[in-house]
This record gives sequence, C-alpha cells and structure tokens, in this order.
Amino acid sequence: MILVDAEGVAASRPGKPLFADLSLTLSSGDRLAVVGINGTGKSTLLGVLAGTVEPEAGVIRRGRGARVATLDQAAALPTGTVRSVVGGGWEGEAILDRLGMGDLLDADVGRLSGGQAKRAALARALIEVGEDTESDLLILDEPTNHLDMDAIAWLEERLAAFKGGLVLVTHDRHVLDRVTTRILELDRGAAHVHDGGYASYLAARAERAEREASAEHKRRNLARAELAWLRRGAPARTRKPKADVAAARAVVEGRGPDPARADDLPLADLVRMPRLGDTVIELHDVSDGYGDGLLFEHVDLPLGRGDRLGVVGPNGSGKSTLLDIIAGRREPRSGRIRRGSTVRVGYYDQRGVDLPPDARVRELIAGPARQPDWSDAALLERLWFGTDAQWAPVRLLSGGEHRRLHLALVLRQGPNVLLLDEPTNDLDLDTLRALEDMLDAWPGTLVVVSHDRAFLERTVEDVVVLDGHSGRSGRVARVPGGFAAYVAARRSGRRPGRAGPAVAGSRPEPGGGGGRRRPEPGERRRSPSTLRHLLRRAEVEVEKLREQQSTLTAELATVSDDHARLAEIGERLSAVGAELGAAEDAWLSLAEEAEAQGLAT
Repeated sequence: MILVDAEGVAASRPGKPLFADLSLTLSSGDRLAVVGINGTGKSTLLGVLAGTVEPEAGVIRRGRGARVATLDQAAALPTGTVRSVVGGGWEGEAILDRLGMGDLLDADVGRLSGGQAKRAALARALIEVGEDTESDLLILDEPTNHLDMDAIAWLEERLAAFKGGLVLVTHDRHVLDRVTTRILELDRGAAHVHDGGYASYLAARAERAEREASAEHKRRNLARAELAWLRRGAPARTRKPKADVAAARAVVEGRGPDPARADDLPLADLVRMPRLGDTVIELHDVSDGYGDGLLFEHVDLPLGRGDRLGVVGPNGSGKSTLLDIIAGRREPRSGRIRRGSTVRVGYYDQRGVDLPPDARVRELIAGPARQPDWSDAALLERLWFGTDAQWAPVRLLSGGEHRRLHLALVLRQGPNVLLLDEPTNDLDLDTLRALEDMLDAWPGTLVVVSHDRAFLERTVEDVVVLDGHSGRSGRVARVPGGFAAYVAARRSGRRPGRAGPAVAGSRPEPGGGGGRRRPEPGERRRSPSTLRHLLRRAEVEVEKLREQQSTLTAELATVSDDHARLAEIGERLSAVGAELGAAEDAWLSLAEEAEAQGLAT
C-alpha cells in the first residue's frame, strides 16, 4: 500500500534553496536512504515526509490508516522514566536492553546524556510501529549514532525484517548496504533517485559526474564555434550581433555548475604540526572509574610515533574516559602517564564546542587575536565551507556543518597527536570518505574511538578493546592486525587480545601466558604500528630495487656488442644487487621482530 506520496515539494533555508519540485512515493516494503552532503536538506526532507515540517511548495498525501514513527536528530522526549516514555511493556524493555539501556529503565529522562536520550528515542520509535505491519512508516535520522557495534548489528536485523516502509539517513555504510534498496541523493538543489543499495548509488553517481563533465565540454565547444561564426559575420551585420557575440563570449569564459565539493581533502599542508620525538604518550599501570567502581585497571598502553589505534567496546566501558586520560583532560585514580615534550594534542570529542550563534565561521577559525587570512579560507575550503558559508553565522549551520567546523578548529591548532571520539556522528558520507583519505596521509599519531565499522577498517592498524564487564573492572586488550583481526577474534568466540602472542594492553593474569612479551633489558621495543610502517616501507624498497634489477638485466641483453655500455650496466647491476641484498636483510629483520610480537607479515 502507498504510505506517503509527495508531489512537487520544495524547501529552503535563508539564502540557500535545499530542494525544489521533488516528487516521491513511499510504499510498504520500500527501503529508502536519503544521502547528500551536510546542509543539503536531508533532515528537512525527513521532517516534510513525517509531517513535522511544512514544505514551502507541493502536496503531501498519506495513505489511509498509515502510522508514522520518527527519530529526529534532536531526539526530544516527554518527561518521565525511560520505561514509561518508551512504553511497549516487555517488548520495550527488551529493545532498550538491546540498545544498551537495560540498566536505565527507571532513570529519569531529564538526567540522560545526549547519547542515552537518542537511544531511548530510537526504542520509542521502534515500539510505535509494528514489526509485522505493512501500514507503518518508520523515518529514522542517524539511528546508529551512539550505538555500539552489537546494538548496530541488532538494529540491522530489526530493520531488515520490518515489513512497513523505511526512510533512513545514516552515515553507516554497512547499514546502507545491508538494509536499503533505493537511495535518494540531494545534490545542489536537485534530487536523484538510484535503485539498489550503496554500491549501486556510487556507480550511478560516478556515471552522472562523467555525463556532467562531458556535457560541459560539449557546451564549451559549441559556444566557441558559435562565437567564431559570429565574429566572421558579413560587415553589413557587424552591428547587429554585438550582443550575441558578448553572450557567446560569456559562455566560453564562464563555467558550468560548481561541483558540490572538491574531490579531495589535502589538509596536511595546512596543519603546521611540530615533529614528534621518540616518546609520544605512555600509560603505565593506569586505573580509573566513577563512584565506587572501576572501568578498567592496570592498563599499560604505549603510543608511538605514527601509531594508528582504534578503541572499541560497548557503551559505558570507558572509551571516552580513556581518551580523556590520553588527552590530559583527566587524571586517573592510579598509574602514571608519560608525555613527550613535543606532543601537541588535538581532541575532536563528542561534546563539540559551544560557539556564539552570531559569530561567523571564518572569524572563529582566525580567533580573536587576528584578522582572517588566506590560510583560514584555504582550510575552510578544504572542509567544504564555500565563500558564502565562510561568512555565515553559526546559527545557520546544520548539525553536520557544526561538526565540520569543530574539526576545522581542532586542526587549526596544528596537532601531531589527533584524538577522534566518534568522529563519524552527524557527518555525511562524502565527508567521511574524504576524512578517511586525509587520515591515510596523516603524519602524526592517531587514536580513534568509533562504532563505525567502515571507518575503522580504513583508518586504524591496531585495536584496543575495552570489554566493559559489569560488576568488576573491565579488561583492556590490544589486538594487532586492526579492526579485521578484532572482528575475526569475536567471530571465533575468543576474547580479543587473549589468544596467542597478541599484544595485550593490560597486565597478564597471574600464571597466564596470554600477556604481551616483555622486552629484554635495554631492548627498545617498537610499537606494532611503527613496525607495520617500517615493513611497508621496506617492502616498497625491495620491490623498487627488484624492478631496477630486472630492467638492467633486460638492458644488458640488448647491448652485447658495446663493451663500454656493458661495463657501465654491469657496475650499476652490481650496485643494485648489493642494495637489494641489504634491503632484503632489513625486511627480514623487521619481519622477525614483528613475528616475535605476534604480528602477521
């Protein structure tokens, strides 16, 4: 059955049209994702479909008897306890438990954190629609924000089994690929519908970009031909086509529609960071918690130069607390933290920053002590704040634009140790892909707390797992091999970091052999991430020298009659052979060191 039929709807915000003449029909069984860069009107469109936002033009028709349940970004809730607000009896309690709220059933909603309120609002929306009812429409705006990995996996299953209609805004690419069957993209005021999941959308978008580039090339060629013809006109007509000549020249010298964003995010050249020394940040025998309980204890966690570390675990296990300790914002109950003299920490946290609503973006980046300059503009452009957006007041920014501004403020500090706490929340898919590309070339040390599986797969090389055991302090373990190794360990049914020679981030249990290997006295132990960097560099060097050796060998066979040339190539071949032998020895030494730490090579 048809649940919602939108015809010719339009919406805008001050100084910027969002979408116009958008028509869309949603029926039972539809799985529609709405995507687009921050500020294109995704949340506004969801509000229009839900009936909470009045469109500026167009008509919305609703199916008879169709119920609509929504989850907004703001997640407003009525007063009362979590149990009473969510409702649904035993089913509501079961959903809350799945979302990590089982211990807060009788908590006052007014005392919940932002993440807890979002989870309670999600549970309320899921209860309002029947899982087996085809006449219900579920509209969810970023439902995976503040969920841990187990909760996200459960939500995927729930949404996949839902028989009504689903409209979803999410940055989680795994959820998009698993749940959605149609994608609506908002792009520069236009709407494009793609049949299929996330991969189909990417392919269709790439094809559209190629068509636009081809059309722009053809447009310019036609305009140049027209201009040439007008200039060659008979002398008797020279006065008549002056306006036509000017118009054609404007087309030739002009340009097509601006792209929604630049294709890349080359930020490293704008982030002036001090060089890191050998000592970065080291946690020794650290324990911490709240009240009478401990979240973790006896944690030994060395961060080396160039380390790329992910921190995962259920909600409430202490991930943000651990990040606060690393950042120096919080002193642990016990233990010692050592920081290098050259360390400059940039902390992109979940709380964000409180900014004056009438302050302008470019002035905030420059700070109060100076006037904005070209470097401020360049940084903002690389974070997709165009000229108009750079001078926009904070109150006009969308939620995702607020997050990008927060990231710009952090990067402006020039950190060489970057801490990211749930960086994917409220960022659009383009931002995430570009941020991942930027982090690929990040020269400093990186620590990421995230439940976004795709983001972790792209950005980190080791994972620290906080198991969050209730009733006692949780265990902290470092898992070499990155997020894929962590997932493989979970699937095999063993606790990550416990089996084999994996590098544990907590003290080995008495009598156990699962702790990390202690270096010999005087031995300088390199971090797993540093070893991986060195191994990759050594592999590239070996491969390059092998190619040179093959090229010289082939060249040697073609100059058999030129004795001078033979001698020259022979000398070069001998030198490359010696370099290759040394490079292979270096690689072997690094591989043995990695094997001793339990790292796959």
